[in-house]
Amino acid sequence: MTSKFLRFFSPFTRVTTEIRKPDREISFKDKIIYTLVILVIYIIMSNIPIYGIATDAGNDMYYWLRVILASKRGTLTEMGIGPIVTAGLIMQLLQGSKLINVNMGDPTDRALFTGAQKVIAIGLTIFQSIAYIEGGAFGEIESTLFKILVFLQLFLAGQVIILLDEVLQKGYGLGSGVSLFIATGVAGQIFWNAFSFFDVTAEGSDFLPRGIIIAFFAVLFGSHQFPEGHIQAGDEIGIGDLFLRNAGAPGLLGLLTTILIFLAVIYVQTMQVEIPLTYAGHKGYRGKYPMKLLYVSNIPVILAQALYANFLFFGQILWNAKVENGWGDWINLIGEFTQATEGVDASHLQPVGGLLYLITPPQGLSYILDPANDQSLRLLLLHSVGYLLIFITICIVFGRIWVEVSGLAPRDIAGQIINSKMQIPGFRRSEKVIEKILKRYIPTLTILCGIIVGLLSFTADFLGALSSGTGLLLSVGIIQNYAETIGKEAAAESMPGMGGLLGM
Repeated sequence: MTSKFLRFFSPFTRVTTEIRKPDREISFKDKIIYTLVILVIYIIMSNIPIYGIATDAGNDMYYWLRVILASKRGTLTEMGIGPIVTAGLIMQLLQGSKLINVNMGDPTDRALFTGAQKVIAIGLTIFQSIAYIEGGAFGEIESTLFKILVFLQLFLAGQVIILLDEVLQKGYGLGSGVSLFIATGVAGQIFWNAFSFFDVTAEGSDFLPRGIIIAFFAVLFGSHQFPEGHIQAGDEIGIGDLFLRNAGAPGLLGLLTTILIFLAVIYVQTMQVEIPLTYAGHKGYRGKYPMKLLYVSNIPVILAQALYANFLFFGQILWNAKVENGWGDWINLIGEFTQATEGVDASHLQPVGGLLYLITPPQGLSYILDPANDQSLRLLLLHSVGYLLIFITICIVFGRIWVEVSGLAPRDIAGQIINSKMQIPGFRRSEKVIEKILKRYIPTLTILCGIIVGLLSFTADFLGALSSGTGLLLSVGIIQNYAETIGKEAAAESMPGMGGLLGM
């Protein structure tokens, strides 16, 4: 029976714009073209500034969410994929916790589910657009007319992004818009930090090109000295000085860390535990149920970062209120902020004290070892260790919660095995028996997954990788999925009989 919750959204789904499923088989070449066109549209949107706001309008209160949302400040992709991801997470949690009854095998239920998700995404776009404007994310907007113009730009851009994602989801392209846009944003960040020719002009910088690879060859084939204002002013810059760079510029250590994190994630994702299975109707048939070491993938670190980002967002609101209205010093216990001065984007507030400081990623090894910083080495190291322990703990907790609500718990997997008429050899064909066996593995894999992804994300941030730790983990998983999808699509097109075997 269809849930009342889904039926509530039925009238709204009829008036929303919908992309129809293709009425013919889309060739692999056409899917590549659709995917590239959608990617180009998103990149163009990411470089079109919002009309009606100042380029340096206020602090970026959503700085900590940019990687997850695949967004770019001050452009039409200001909100990125935020409404889509949030709507999907809400529906996933409602379905996994059995608060709504959905039979995904029923076309009607499935259509209502996806329609409700789209309506929620549109509603979130409206809500977040208003919150951005009224919350001061764009600074002071001149008039009500300009506020309306900014709202319309954000709303229409949000609808375009939702439709772009739907085009891919309906089978015209490869993968999903969410994955494509996140991977593109991370790849662009890595490319910028590796090959940018622009100088780092922050105070205390070495005035070499920001891109570490360009800076490496500039030092290798040229003569450069540290400028005035640098702690080593007048000294010759050598390759060793590029290992760690200050002023937020990426160093050789960050480049090596990026490569090692990519390799580590790819290696860990290949590790798995296999449960032997036999088909109840045919004794000679044997199979395996694989459970990856990263059992819940990158979900724990995504949820942990989203939680952190929201805490920091509301902390900034309270801090701004204190600065403007002189609120009590008790806000200092929650969080103290100062204007960020490191990195290419210093338009955000950086926590320097209070509880929020403990959950803020450390600024990196280069900052800790920089003699010019005014914080003690012991305090910075304690912050890093404390953040790591808290971060891993939260990743483990979110991992366990996600297993329970997303259909990955032992009881859910046991039910799937029984429904597929399989059984574990040597054990009675019973759901409770299989669940008991799976409980030996799944809780342990969940904890290990939380520890591994949390540690990898922290290592990338701490050693100054060319993108954030969360961004690297997401991009590696997305690239692997795309490689597998492209391989299956190519094989299915060249050998049509392979389509059914590959589940396509």
